[in-house]
Amino acid sequence: MPGENLTRIEAEERAALVSVHDYDVVLDVTTGPEVFRSQTTVRFAATEGASTFIDAITATMHSVTLNGASLDPAEVSDGVRIQLPNLAAENELVVVADGNYMNTGEGLHRFVDPVDEEVYLYTQFEVPDSRRMFAVFEQPDLKASFRFTVTAPAHWEVVSNSPTPEAVAAGADAKTWAFAPTPRISSYITALVAGPYAVVRDELTSRDGRVIPLGVYSRKSLSQYLDADYVFEKTKQGFEYFESKFDLAYPFEKYDQLFVPEFNAGAMENAGAVTFTEAYVFRSKVTDAIRERRVVTILHELAHMWFGDLVTMKWWNDLWLNESFAEWASTIATAEATEWHEAWTTFNSMEKNWAYRQDQLPSTHPVVATINDLEDVQVNFDGITYAKGGSVLKQLVAWVGIDAFFTGVSAYFKKHQWGNTTLADLLAELETASGRDLSSWSELWLETAGVNTLRPEIETDASGTITAFTVLQSAAADYPTIRPHRLAIGFYNLKGDKLVREHRLELDVDGERTDVAELVRLARPALVLLNDDDLAYAKIRLDEASLAAATEHLSGIENPLARALVWSSVWDATRDAETSATEYLRLVLGNIATETESTTLRIVLGQAVLAASSYTAPERRVEALRSLADTFWDLARAAAPGSDAQFQFVKYFASIAESGSNVDVLQALFDGSLALDGLDIDTDLGWELLIALVAAGRAGDAEIDARLAEDNTATGQQSAAHARAATPTLAGKQRAWSSLIDVDTAPNTIVRTTALGFLRAADPALLEPFVERYFAMLEDVWESRSYAIAEKLVDGLYPSTLANRSLADASRAWLDSHPETPALRRLVIENLAGVERALAAQERDTQERGASEFAAREHAAR
Repeated sequence: MPGENLTRIEAEERAALVSVHDYDVVLDVTTGPEVFRSQTTVRFAATEGASTFIDAITATMHSVTLNGASLDPAEVSDGVRIQLPNLAAENELVVVADGNYMNTGEGLHRFVDPVDEEVYLYTQFEVPDSRRMFAVFEQPDLKASFRFTVTAPAHWEVVSNSPTPEAVAAGADAKTWAFAPTPRISSYITALVAGPYAVVRDELTSRDGRVIPLGVYSRKSLSQYLDADYVFEKTKQGFEYFESKFDLAYPFEKYDQLFVPEFNAGAMENAGAVTFTEAYVFRSKVTDAIRERRVVTILHELAHMWFGDLVTMKWWNDLWLNESFAEWASTIATAEATEWHEAWTTFNSMEKNWAYRQDQLPSTHPVVATINDLEDVQVNFDGITYAKGGSVLKQLVAWVGIDAFFTGVSAYFKKHQWGNTTLADLLAELETASGRDLSSWSELWLETAGVNTLRPEIETDASGTITAFTVLQSAAADYPTIRPHRLAIGFYNLKGDKLVREHRLELDVDGERTDVAELVRLARPALVLLNDDDLAYAKIRLDEASLAAATEHLSGIENPLARALVWSSVWDATRDAETSATEYLRLVLGNIATETESTTLRIVLGQAVLAASSYTAPERRVEALRSLADTFWDLARAAAPGSDAQFQFVKYFASIAESGSNVDVLQALFDGSLALDGLDIDTDLGWELLIALVAAGRAGDAEIDARLAEDNTATGQQSAAHARAATPTLAGKQRAWSSLIDVDTAPNTIVRTTALGFLRAADPALLEPFVERYFAMLEDVWESRSYAIAEKLVDGLYPSTLANRSLADASRAWLDSHPETPALRRLVIENLAGVERALAAQERDTQERGASEFAAREHAAR
């Protein structure tokens, strides 16, 4: 992997020498299961007499011809780059090579469907992997027109960025598709998707009168589950919203959406040919949270057609511009153009929690990150780039005004279409539209790292009237920037069993202390909520009285966004060891039964499991998990039949029910001797129950084999791998470890699910023998595996469930002795930070336990 890196300096030097006109890429994917044939013709201008290189990761290089002269492949190609000496003012390069099919979700991925043995291909090129399919100047600012010609089996569908042409015969059982050239785009958003995909077609009329063909694709064996009509409905709503708000028609000729196997991400914004994870084809029941997430993802990728594809960042330090804008745009479109009106509540529960977590890691960075090379890019697809950037853009919209924001964005698209830009180009248009100087805003919010914490300081008289109200702002010692915030303060009081907002004040907060005179002389409410309506990007704390009110009455807050803010505030205080895990669990168990928002429910239940398993005092871990499992099962039985809440409570019960009577319940649910009204133990939920039974020692290989025989699909194979790796024995964990480390054949999805099962251990001590092995394997994995696989192994096998001092010490020792490889170190540093948080939280919970026991003894003595 290190030999495939590209530095920003190299990219700048090459861009100064080269201007690319177009590519003709001729591909033959009928050459067998290991390699494909790729012939690339590149026409480009250059500084006469200069030398540079073109990127091409190949299995075999057959020939290199530059301006009619044959170059010796052994001399000019190292399998990653081709050196190009003595260039002319205008050049034509022809490269003929074999490329490797990948099973890692990078480059040209090849998948064989276990259901029918059909072969499916798709590309995933962001960041640097179009070079795995054809020779290319692999950097976003060397845009060009691309023409693909593809020979493939005759019964396949073949999709690229341009509309699919009529195919012509190319020998027995093969055809050739010659696509029209694309507009000038970056190489990372080119695409090829090929195979016997099932397709549903539709169309819409763009605002400029063009008819835009639409397609939704899935594997044949999954097509029965694809709700294409719903996908088309959300797509059309997104088109209408974005074309209106951007005041610019959709820039490409067609729009295909393809659900592809073994995909690493949620989706990818290939121009006119968006690829999605097959997890969004629902063969079993899923939570409403996942259904909403699919809508947001559909609109996220559609927003990219303008922001990212039509106008593209010059270099990856502005990656955030692509992703943050798409996060913000897809959320506002989901809230305003679809039935998912509480999208901003979901944004708070998911994206903002992600952002706050990422922004408190030692690896945090400014939104505008320093990107020195491709490895830096890879690890910066993170909560800063997506979620903090989206949160900051939401704040910017409030600062300049929504109408001015859309006016500036529209001008930006029109001025820079088909080109490359930097942050300054966007800010210039927003300044023109709004009349505001954004230089100081950019410096404070985009060029510095870290998140501020806001707390209320309240003084009252004997009658409960407020005599002084101050908002205190602090910053982490390593990132001491104090920022201006636009926020609201809500006052909530009990009305029967409801906590109702009776007063709201919107104001600007700046500096370490902001006195709020407008709240003086008001009666102190039961709950004071800073950042009500979630306008600001900041961690929020509840005062002691408000925390007590929330613990007793959180479920009585009718506004789902206000509830999400309280959930997030108390969770963040727990992560910071200011509130004990025991207190957080008390809040959850007292209020979660009536939570109406699926994503909030999903996030809180996951946080509760983490609190019980890693943040409680070690001697209380088993008790805390058992109590949580008991409560989840009670809540599942009490929930409305067939409801999203019932489904989620059962899923989370299964994730931790690994002892005593709870295992009996799991077994009974799995074998059908126990049923809940409205709950269907369908294929995927059945796998979850079986994985739990294996982890509890109640089932093993025989049961896994039997279920896999019934569900020998891609998802079934992934679930089987998850289950085998969950076997609660040293031999079982060793088997899982060896399947990933001792051999390098598992595809990306099996690597991911095996790692999930490996870390599942009711007794974390089962993982202690692997701590030394983990650190011993890191360098070799990083050197020998592709980035997608290496990252999954480094993150997925880190034995974080131990959450003890010895793991933290071993992590520091490895970091101290391995100062090189910044991207690899960052992954280890982030995992270590999680352990250190757990240790601090455990200490806080121990103090809470001790204080409670002391108080109980004092009470008994009296």
